[in-house]
Amino acid sequence: MIYPLGGYKKVCATFDKLTLPRYSFHIEHSSILEKNHMAISVGTKAPDFTLKSKNAEGVSDISLSSNIGQKNTVILFFPLAFTGVCTTELCDVTAGLGQYSDLNADVIGISVDSPFAQEAWAQKENIGIILASDLNKKTAADYGVLLDDLLGFGATSARAAFVVDKDGVVQYSEQ
Repeated sequence: MIYPLGGYKKVCATFDKLTLPRYSFHIEHSSILEKNHMAISVGTKAPDFTLKSKNAEGVSDISLSSNIGQKNTVILFFPLAFTGVCTTELCDVTAGLGQYSDLNADVIGISVDSPFAQEAWAQKENIGIILASDLNKKTAADYGVLLDDLLGFGATSARAAFVVDKDGVVQYSEQ
């Protein structure tokens, strides 16, 4: 079972005869979010991406297209590694990773951090999901979740969740 903490709550939705546990993410409106950003909609074709990931075996490419026709994919955008809320979020997801795997779904966490920072963070916090670096911020922009500025740190991805089915179609979208 996944135990959500903080502002998250567990939600389930059925698509293609598959029930995936997911988080509902709530972002309070403040000066941090000065522009209205719209995440891609349910029913649209998910933008493909190829991003870098780093683990003990080295640097590798992670792409959505490698799952098309084979697996469902849960994509979790998060602002920054080594922050409290992001650590809690991805540790929670890691704790329930077996449930996603049992449902033939990969979970990919995406942030604008370098793959080397993501690896160090994953090792420190025992984060077990695939982490992918969107250092150039293109994937966050393609998914409609790029924030122009986060507390003066510059552009970063918003906290967002997408479920993409085996056909590459977005079945769940929340920012």
